[in-house]
Amino acid sequence: MSEAPAVPLSASADRVRPQNIELLLRPPRPRVGWRLLPARVAALCAVELQKLRHDRTELYTRAVQPALWLLIFGQTFTRIKAIPTDGIPYIDYLAPGIIAQSAMFIAIFYGIQIIWERDAGVLNKLLVTPTPRSALITGKAFAAGVKSVIQAVVVVVIAALLGVALTWNPLKLLGVAAIVVLGSAFFSCLSMTIAGIVLSRDRLMGFGQAITMPLFFGSNALYPVDIMPGWLQAVSKVNPLSYEVDALRGLLLGTPAHLALDFGVLIGAAGLGIAAASSLLGRLAR
Repeated sequence: MSEAPAVPLSASADRVRPQNIELLLRPPRPRVGWRLLPARVAALCAVELQKLRHDRTELYTRAVQPALWLLIFGQTFTRIKAIPTDGIPYIDYLAPGIIAQSAMFIAIFYGIQIIWERDAGVLNKLLVTPTPRSALITGKAFAAGVKSVIQAVVVVVIAALLGVALTWNPLKLLGVAAIVVLGSAFFSCLSMTIAGIVLSRDRLMGFGQAITMPLFFGSNALYPVDIMPGWLQAVSKVNPLSYEVDALRGLLLGTPAHLALDFGVLIGAAGLGIAAASSLLGRLAR
């Protein structure tokens, strides 16, 4: 007799799943924590900067005031020679201060925008997303910094046309951009912090106008700290604008500066500003 045919091995009715089929059946885990923060900060910063594509008038109008400071105030006081600047022409001494001033003026009213977003309902929509509040504030702060860098480029071009002896070293110019971004980040966060306290555009405009000129005249933007009265020197030492101007002069003009201290103070001030504005952001949405 012939042998019985071999019985085939029983196979499972379920098909063997390929190794990567789990990615189709189960979505990947979302990124959380610090890995998600930089991407959201960059996205929010890009959203803020998109507004410049639709309306560039702010950049043009903001360039008028620094141009007048350099053309009128700078050239006049260069002729008078009333302010000691260690042999540097006064217009050269003034140019870094005007860069810091124009950046501050852009950033200090940034809280008005966040109040407008609150009134338009945009802020509430952003706050219900998983985006951390610190990422929202940081994105806006660094968007203000990028706008200020664009403004600084305008001031540098005007100063160069007026004969100001500025450096063109690429590394130093990158340092200038970093200083401007950090200074603007602090002042924009200061504005958003005040917005979280006063909750009104009219009040914020009043506070903004009340603090911008004291911050400017209470710094070393127009004159050296040594010739200030004692009480104003004390104010200058706690004024972040003074450290921004000191770093800008050191980088652009090559004057003696305390760059490590200046960067440290501005980084610390920006960090404190982001923390304060983030803590008060929920109050705006109530």
